[in-house]
Amino acid sequence: MKQLQLGKTGPASSAIGLGCMGMSGMYGPADRAESIATIHAALEAGVTLFDTGDFYGSGHNEMLLGEALRLAPASRRDNALVSVKFGALRDPSGGWAGYDARPAAVKNFLAYSLERLGVDHIDIYRPARLDPNVPIEDTVGAIAEMVRAGHVRHVGLSEVGSATIRKAASVTPICDLQIEYSLISRGIEDDILPTLRELGIGVTAYGVLSRGLISGHWQKDAAGKGDFRAMSPRFQGENVERNLALVEALRKIADAKGVSVAQIAIAWVAAQGEDIVPLVGARRRDRLTEALGALGVKLDAGELAAIEQAVPKGAAAGERYAAAQMAHLDSEKGAAHH
Repeated sequence: MKQLQLGKTGPASSAIGLGCMGMSGMYGPADRAESIATIHAALEAGVTLFDTGDFYGSGHNEMLLGEALRLAPASRRDNALVSVKFGALRDPSGGWAGYDARPAAVKNFLAYSLERLGVDHIDIYRPARLDPNVPIEDTVGAIAEMVRAGHVRHVGLSEVGSATIRKAASVTPICDLQIEYSLISRGIEDDILPTLRELGIGVTAYGVLSRGLISGHWQKDAAGKGDFRAMSPRFQGENVERNLALVEALRKIADAKGVSVAQIAIAWVAAQGEDIVPLVGARRRDRLTEALGALGVKLDAGELAAIEQAVPKGAAAGERYAAAQMAHLDSEKGAAHH
C-alpha cells in the first residue's frame, strides 16, 4: 500500500488508516470477533495506522486493539503504528466529565494505555481536546518528556485551532493534527490547513464519511440505542433529508465512474494533499474492503469540479456536534458558523 509521511517529523504511514472507535459501542453494538477480523484484514492489506482513544468504551477499545495486534502475525504487527488520544474523562455510567491534560494526568493515562494495549511504546500520543485549564505547552511538554523516556515516539494534536497548533509546535515537533475533514466538514481549509502546511504538520482526517452519513449506506432514522448519531444534529429531522439529498447528487458521479459513494468521498479527501491520511471507521471486513478500494480511485480535475458542484462547501445542514460538544472544540473557536 502507498505510504505517506505524517508531517515532516513524523513516521511513514499507510495512505489510509483505520479508526477503531466504532468497535467499542459509540455507534451502537459492535461484534468483537468481527472487529478483530477487520483489524487483521487491515494489517493484511498493508494498513499500518490504527487510531484509538483511551476513553473509547473506557479502555475497551485499547484492549481490543491490543488483543488483535497480539494475535496478528509478528511481521504485520511490527509495522503497526498505534495512535492514541487521551484526556477525556468518563464516569461509570458512560457519561462524559470534562478533560484533564495536566502533565501528571498525561503520564498516568499513558501508563494505563501501555498496559491495556500490551505495547512498550505508543507511536503517536495526543490530547483529544484542548484542556481549557492547562496550557497546551504544558501538555505537549509532558508528552515530549515521555518521548525522551522512550514510552512515546511522536507527539500529535487533535481538534485544535491555529493559535494552539503554533504554541504546541514551539515546544516540540508535532507530527500530525487529527481532525474531522470530509466533503461536508471543510472548516479546516480556511485557516487550520494553511497553518499545518506552513509548519510541516500532517493531517489524519477522521469523519471522512461524516460518521456514515455520506457513506451511501445511511438511511433516515437508522440510529439505534447507544448510537452517538441519534444525538447528532446532522442526522436529525430536516437536516438529514437535506444531507441525504447531497449524497444522492454524489451517487450520480460515483455511478458514472463505477465506484461507490463511500469510495468517492474517501478519494476526495485523499486528493486534497499528500499530507492527508484519511482514517476510515470500518467495523466490518466488507466495509473495510470498500474503503480500501478508494485508494485506486483517481479523480481528475473535471471529476473534482463535479463533486464540488454536487456538494458545495458549507452545504451540510446542521453542526457536526450538538452545541455542548461544539463548545469544547478549540478547532471551531472563531470559525464562522453556518
